[in-house]
Amino acid sequence: MAKPMTKTQLVAALAEEMGTDKKSANAALDAMTTLITREVSGGGAVTLPGVGKIYCRERPERMVRNPATGEQIKKDADKVVKMTIAKALKDSVNG
Repeated sequence: MAKPMTKTQLVAALAEEMGTDKKSANAALDAMTTLITREVSGGGAVTLPGVGKIYCRERPERMVRNPATGEQIKKDADKVVKMTIAKALKDSVNG
């Protein structure tokens, strides 16, 4: 498995793809991250065409087990961020 792309590598690739400098590419990436964070934390969802959909889901209160002791404890309801991958991306990876 290949190592994940770092932010520096992503900014450099984005700058090259956009035909701009790294400072502008970094600003664009930061703005996009801020927008996605704001929308998802507010209960909305963001669809990135060709990549997938990022959304927040609420998990109900549930019983979990402490692996060290085996003790059952109640875990409060919480929210988790999920991502559904677009079919186009799945198809390009698989074939």
